[in-house]
Amino acid sequence: MDRVILHSDINACYANIELLYEPRLRGQPMAVCGDAATRRGIVLAKDELAKRAGVKTGMAIWQARQLCPALELVPPHFDRYEKYSRLVRQIYERYTDRCEPFGLDESWLDLTGCLGRADGEAAAQELRRQVRRETGLTVSVGVSWNKVFAKLGSDYKKPDAVTAISRENFRSLVWPLPVSDLLMVGPHTAARLEGMGILRIGQLAAAEPELLRRRLGKAGPTLHAWANGLDQSPVRREEEFPPPKSIGNSTTAPRDLLCERDVLRTFTALSESVGARLREAGYCCRTLEIELRSTDLSWTSHRVRLESPSDSNRELLEQAMGLFRQVHRWPGPLRGLGLRCCELCPAGAPRQLSLFSDPVLEAKRRSLDRTLDAIRGKYGKNSIIRGGDPLRVSD
Repeated sequence: MDRVILHSDINACYANIELLYEPRLRGQPMAVCGDAATRRGIVLAKDELAKRAGVKTGMAIWQARQLCPALELVPPHFDRYEKYSRLVRQIYERYTDRCEPFGLDESWLDLTGCLGRADGEAAAQELRRQVRRETGLTVSVGVSWNKVFAKLGSDYKKPDAVTAISRENFRSLVWPLPVSDLLMVGPHTAARLEGMGILRIGQLAAAEPELLRRRLGKAGPTLHAWANGLDQSPVRREEEFPPPKSIGNSTTAPRDLLCERDVLRTFTALSESVGARLREAGYCCRTLEIELRSTDLSWTSHRVRLESPSDSNRELLEQAMGLFRQVHRWPGPLRGLGLRCCELCPAGAPRQLSLFSDPVLEAKRRSLDRTLDAIRGKYGKNSIIRGGDPLRVSD
């Protein structure tokens, strides 16, 4: 018996959530945008009217205004998006306990064997109406026997629609679509496939798997299988997710970083953010990576292996600054920085102690980190901030 898989996508998630708070903007094009004053002035999301005018996610605000002079701009409110994402997922959980989130606005649902849910299309229609009735948001839902085609179905017709892709109709519905519509086919892979003369999903399905493997590596046969409807990946509950490979954060500075003190302040904020996420997830890291973004928007990255796994804010900051001093000689200003923890291991795993470390001082620092996490978790991330430089630096 075939599985019954749904993929539900909240339509224009950020934009439509903002419209719940700003109903006066309904009927006119609007977009959720970053702050241009802090050099994050890009479109994060747009409503259907802005989309029809040609506005795209990731577009600079000035470009969006050229295409749509009447565009209304709204700042992002991520707490609202997380709230409504939770509300919608609670509705999904009434249908099945096998729900797999895919970002804030998308989820797969496996209804196989669920009582009264054998008709996936009918269940999808009911789900669509329920979400709209309880939250005011609309979803597009794809129905199929596998996850890849279910996602294609949710993208096929928007907004507020249901599309069923079956074994009988997938060749006529899916194969004429651009190969870039297939899950995990980004611009780089699409360009390589185009160089092979593969523009449609049907052409990918008919290609020789060994040729795809030689050109695309192990992803080639996987994409060939997906194009033919042979995806067998399960819908995983949240507790079944594999552990993360890395935890990190990056930022674009409000102004160019011109000296080491600028870099220190930025890495201080990043180390505290990443350290808090490590501790919340219950991990330490063995390797630290820093990313440097120049004013011409090019990125470089560098790694260092830690003597001992750590989740300490100070340890992450010291390692980041030490590595930065080794690799950067200030040929010019920096536009942004990133910090990423790799080679994660459980925080409670045994570790080799160092003869040169001070266990009492380390325990105090861990206690301080946890106290900061608790205060910021209760009162907000800006409720307590450092009043001075945590490390000595020279300008």
